[in-house]
Formats: sequence, C-alpha cells, structure tokens
Amino acid sequence: MDDNSARPPAPTDLPPGLPIDVPLDLPQAPAPRPTAGGRHRPVVLITGASSGIGAATAARLARAGWYPLVSGTDPRRLAETAARTGGHALAEDLAVPGGAQRLAERALAVAGRVDALVASAGVGWRGPFAAMPQDVLDRIVEVDLAAPLRLARLLLPGMLERRRGRIVLLGSMAGQVGVGGEAGYAAAKGGLALFAESLWYELRGTGVGVRIVLPGAVDTPFFARRGTPFHREHPRPVSPERIADDVLRALTGHRDKLFAPSWLAMPARLHGAAPELFRQLAARFG
Repeated sequence: MDDNSARPPAPTDLPPGLPIDVPLDLPQAPAPRPTAGGRHRPVVLITGASSGIGAATAARLARAGWYPLVSGTDPRRLAETAARTGGHALAEDLAVPGGAQRLAERALAVAGRVDALVASAGVGWRGPFAAMPQDVLDRIVEVDLAAPLRLARLLLPGMLERRRGRIVLLGSMAGQVGVGGEAGYAAAKGGLALFAESLWYELRGTGVGVRIVLPGAVDTPFFARRGTPFHREHPRPVSPERIADDVLRALTGHRDKLFAPSWLAMPARLHGAAPELFRQLAARFG
C-alpha cells in the first residue's frame, strides 16, 4: 500500500501540460523493486509489450529507471521482454471480456501502484470497409480504443489520489487525417485522440497528465499481422526504438501531443486548416 504520510504534500496548482514537479522516481515511495543504487523506481504498465513499440518502450524506460509491468498476448515473448528489462510479465488479451480489468487488477496486485500507463497495444486491418470481417472490426475497437479507455478509468483513481501520474496513449496519423482502406482502424485511433483531448481538460490542475504519441508507419510486425505489408516507398517506416524515445519524452516532458517523426505535424495541420486541399494532395500522392 502507498504510505502517504512519508511524502511531502502533493502540489495542488500544477498547470496543465507541465511536468510533474515532484519527480515520479520518489525515493520514499514504495515500489516493487529497488535499483542497484537502492532507490525505488516508478512503475509503468505497458500494453502490447510482446514485440514492436511496446517491447522497445519497456527496454527504453527500464534504462531510464522505470520498473516495467509488461503485458501482451504472447507469453513466451513477453517473458523474454520481462527478463531483458528486469520487469514483470502480465500476459493478457485485451480483446476478450474483462481483459482490461484483469490486467489493471493484476498490475496493482504485483506493484501496489501504477505511476504511468503506456497504452501501445494495437491491431489493424486493411481493405474495403464493406468487406471487413465483423470479428476483426470488434477486435480493433476493443484493443485500439476500448481497452485504453478502460485501463485509464481503472488506474486514474490511484493517480489522482497521489496527485501524480501519466497516461500515454499510442495513437496514429491514420486517426488524424484518415486513410483509405483503413476506415475501422482510423476511426478507433481518431476516437483515442479525442479521448486524450477531452481527458486533458479534465485533468488540469490534478498533477496527472495525459499524452498522445502519433506515429506514422513503424517498422514492426503490425503490418504482417494485419494481413497486408506496408506498400509505400515514402515515407519509410521508422524504428520502434525511435517511438520509444518519444514515449519517454511524453512521460517526462511538457508536450501533450507528439508526432513521430515530428514532420508529420505539418500534414496534420494542413488537414485541419485546409481539408479540401489535403484531400486533393492525398488523392494525388497518397
């Protein structure tokens, strides 16, 4: 359990979008594992950590001093990630009923607290929406949209009570501008972006921050799993390690929205300011 009597009073007037002024790596706060130097580490729950962005994020945050609770659907690869990062594996399928609640409960049982959530689990599908199988659509909505919302709802009360914490959501450029042949996926990621925006307003002044990282194409097994490979020559996919660096910046920095790579902010702004022009350019070059 968290010993609130052992820590200084929490800030009550933290401006929105600013880093937590009491660091998350509080040496006096209980945590499941000490570092080599004896200091206790903040706890981060990372979904989709069997491979790709989630696994890279677990490795990056472990190097930065975090204790990762890693979740995914492949127990063997998840155990490898946990062993490599010194974390704890929590295999769970977020697409099945009760999956998010079980994961949150198990994380709190293991660590006693979760200081940050990194919701990086995601599935996709490419093809005409009219031909999209119903079970695939249901899984995308559950994993890409519903599960992050459920996990945030379950973990937020503890963060709000401690008046410190971070929720980092992995969105997508598809959810910012739309992509032909990926209507279901884009809709889920677009909903996630609006959730982050709305929650940002709610959390102002609480000491808890919400962030969204918006990657373009990333060199992970995502495309193979969705059934069609990445087919464009430009831009080339970036590495999951690059996205993991952005996740760390989201956890520790000021910005509540990070495009990855950063130049993707330009087409997103163009889409918002001149949607007809954007559609013309996308039809020609997309």
